Amino acid sequence: MAAQYDVIVLGSGPGGYVAAIRCAQLGLKTAIVERENLGGICLNWGCIPTKALLRSAEIFHYMQNAGDYGLKAQGIEADLEAVVKRSRGVAKQLNQGIGHLMKKNKITVHMGEGVLNSPTSLTVKGDRGEEKLNAKHVIVATGARARDLPFAPADGERVWTYRHAMTPKEMPAKLLIIGSGAIGIEFASFYNDMGADVTVVEMLDRIVPVEDNEVSAFLHKSLTKQGMTIMTGAGVEDLKIGTKGVTAKIKGKDGKVETSEFSHVISAIGIVPNTENIGLEKAGAKMDRGFIQIDPYGRTAAKGLWAIGDCTPGPWLAHKASHEGVSAAEAIAQELGNKDVHPHPLDRNNIPGCTYCHPQIASVGLTEAKAKEAGYDLKVGNFPFIGNGKAIALGEAEGFIKTVFDAKTGELLGAHMIGAEVTELIQGYTVGKTLETTEAELGQTVFPHPTLSEMMHESVLSAYGKALHI
Repeated sequence: MAAQYDVIVLGSGPGGYVAAIRCAQLGLKTAIVERENLGGICLNWGCIPTKALLRSAEIFHYMQNAGDYGLKAQGIEADLEAVVKRSRGVAKQLNQGIGHLMKKNKITVHMGEGVLNSPTSLTVKGDRGEEKLNAKHVIVATGARARDLPFAPADGERVWTYRHAMTPKEMPAKLLIIGSGAIGIEFASFYNDMGADVTVVEMLDRIVPVEDNEVSAFLHKSLTKQGMTIMTGAGVEDLKIGTKGVTAKIKGKDGKVETSEFSHVISAIGIVPNTENIGLEKAGAKMDRGFIQIDPYGRTAAKGLWAIGDCTPGPWLAHKASHEGVSAAEAIAQELGNKDVHPHPLDRNNIPGCTYCHPQIASVGLTEAKAKEAGYDLKVGNFPFIGNGKAIALGEAEGFIKTVFDAKTGELLGAHMIGAEVTELIQGYTVGKTLETTEAELGQTVFPHPTLSEMMHESVLSAYGKALHI
């Protein structure tokens, strides 16, 4: 006899496990189905372990530049095996934490491959054999995986995806990274700090192309200064894989094709949703290029079937998936008769994006170019790190904070940052946007001194010709 639940969540990444917890909090009998590791890609092979790697590289960088802080350090070496071991230990600790959260919230975990039989039923093949599960509602949270190069699939030896790059068998001597989105740039930053000779190839006319133009230009200059080779408007046309390296044919923006030798290649050209062979079409979901189409609460075209996270349209970010998970859980609870929940739709304009390279990047809302395209008259503020006392004291005087306002209403349309710790600062503007704040409220807010956050205030003041420290 099939097990019966109120909600079954297929996938336990940052969208799936959060959705399951919120369902349980709302009194719904909940199960989660996971084929590999609780916590999904983000916790085990993405967001968290990469930040552990980047932290090690950051410490190594500071040790190598100890003299800048009046300190002496000699004989400094990086132990790649130990760095990777620490990263995997962090992931393991958090994976065990998710298991604890499932038990705490009385969520039944079914380990195995789940396939939809209908919008509200699954067959799971796993450690308990074959199980039939039924529910009033099912949430699909199956995530995505790295897209392979069509002419050189990842082999884990010379051509890597992010998973291989997190557990390298050896340190790359000369590394080619294809793609300059967050994943590509973060690995470029890590391996460059660890001593590799890094080349980044981006087919568009600038790196981190989703960011503001000024941020892209600043990062390009900074990474070049750090010793990387950055090629924009370029494409890798062919890779020849050998036992000791890779020969790449790269077409530059001038149209010329040059051949270069590399020890390893990281492919960071995007993602493919994990939506094949799980019964979605049979269940009645509508798809677009593999992504499940949903409404602002996560409903699919099939009644009782919901979807969240990287298997749905972007942005493909862990925090977006978690937010969608809560919205879907609350909408389901409401449909099941809970009158005390008030689900809210996802506003994609208020989702912050962060890239943990060196220097860090963070943004929320419209870029200056996108705001102009949308027809806004703008007030734009910009404040450099060099004008901030805390940044100078930290030895981190590179970067800036940019704010974009609607000139007519004072509404904060977007904020864009590059520099030390901006991934922590961005949430101030994100809260402001969610509260529909204007420059007036931000300008009247008292920011503590000495902090990096003072630059946020100065950038707002700058937009209206009131900046005090530049």
